[in-house]
Amino acid sequence: MKKLSAFILSLSILGCSAAALPKKTEVFADEQKLTVNCKSAYLCDFNSGECIYKENETERLPIASVCKVMTLTLCFEAIEAGKLTLNDKITVSERASGMGGSQVFLQTGLSYPLSDLIKSIVVCSANDSCVAVSETVSGSEESFVALMNKRAEELGCSDTLFANCTGLPKETQYSCARDVAIMFSNLIKNETYFEYSKIWLEDFCHPDNRTTTITNTNKLIRKYSACDGGKTGFTNQAGFCLASTAKKDSMRLVSVVLGADTGDNRFKSAINMFNYGFANYKNAVVLDKDVNLSDKFAVDCSKKQSLSVHPARSSYVFTAINATPEIERNVIAYDIKAPVKKGDVVGKIEVYKDGVLYDTVDLIAAENADKATYGDFFKRVARDWTL
Repeated sequence: MKKLSAFILSLSILGCSAAALPKKTEVFADEQKLTVNCKSAYLCDFNSGECIYKENETERLPIASVCKVMTLTLCFEAIEAGKLTLNDKITVSERASGMGGSQVFLQTGLSYPLSDLIKSIVVCSANDSCVAVSETVSGSEESFVALMNKRAEELGCSDTLFANCTGLPKETQYSCARDVAIMFSNLIKNETYFEYSKIWLEDFCHPDNRTTTITNTNKLIRKYSACDGGKTGFTNQAGFCLASTAKKDSMRLVSVVLGADTGDNRFKSAINMFNYGFANYKNAVVLDKDVNLSDKFAVDCSKKQSLSVHPARSSYVFTAINATPEIERNVIAYDIKAPVKKGDVVGKIEVYKDGVLYDTVDLIAAENADKATYGDFFKRVARDWTL
C-alpha cells in the first residue's frame, strides 16, 4: 500500500518499552547497589532487550542444562510451523531412554504425548525427553544439534556452540550470559511455555501405568513471587546456572546467572538482580491497544468519510525511574479504500525514544467502513450543496 500521510506527535514520558532493540544500551541506575555471586551475569528488559546489568556477559562458559532453552525453542517452533502438535505421540528410542543425569525414566518403545515430554523438560530437566524430542524433530540428536547452532546464529548469539541437546558434559560446547538472555527471551515469547513453567510438583504418568513424581528445579517460582519461569543447570564444570524471568505490572525482566558456587547463591543472585531492576526501572504505556487514536483516517469510496483506528498491541517505553526520555509518535496512514472491516490493518505508528526508532506497531480499523452506494454519493452531494 502507498503511504498517504504522516504526522508526528511529541510528548515526554517515564516508562518501559517494547519490540525493536535499541541501538544503544543505557544503564542509568547505580550498579554499585547490586551484588551477584557468580562468574557471569546479565539482566535485561524482556520487551526491549535493553541491558540493565552485566558482568563478564560475553565470557564463554559451559551452561549445563540451560542449553535446553534452545531444545525447547526448536520444539515450540516445530509446533508453530505445523510439523508437530502437542497431542502427537512420540515413541521413545533405546538411546533416549538410556540417557543419564536428570530424567523422567521413559521406557523404550512406549509412546508419550509430546506435551508430556515438553512438560518434563521444563519442570524437571529430563534428559531422556530431550533426546526423544530431538529425534522426532530432526531424525537424530546430531542433526538437531546442527539446528540448535543454526538458530543460535540467527538470533545473534555469536558466543554460543552446542554439542548436544541436554547440556551433559561434552567437549566444545559453551555459551555466555548475554546469549542465554537472548535465547531465553526468545523462548518465553511462546505463551505455551508458561503453562508448564509454573508447575511445582506433579505426577508424570507413563503408558505402562508407572508414575514418576516431577519437581520443578527452578526454586524461584516458590522463593520469588514475581518469577513465573526459568531453566536451571548444573555440572561440576559449569557450576550452578540459571536463566529466569519475573514480571511485575507491565514490566518483565530476564536474568541469567552462570557459574555460581552453590544452588542458593544462584537463586539469591537472580533475586538481587530482579529486585534491583524493579526498584530502579519502570515501564510507561505509550500506546494502549484498547484506546483509539485521536487521529482518524480518510477512507475512499466509503459510506463514512473517516475511520477510527487503534494500535494492534500496546507499546511501552522502558527507562530508569529518574530519567525523562523524549518520546515521539509518527502516525502513518495507508491509502485505504472501502470496504474496510474492523481489525483490518490500515496504517502503522512509529515510536521514537530520544530520536531513535524504538517500536513500530500496526494500526487497525476500530470499525467497519462499508462501500458507498450511488445513493450515498447523491445524498453527500446534496448535503454539501445545501451547506
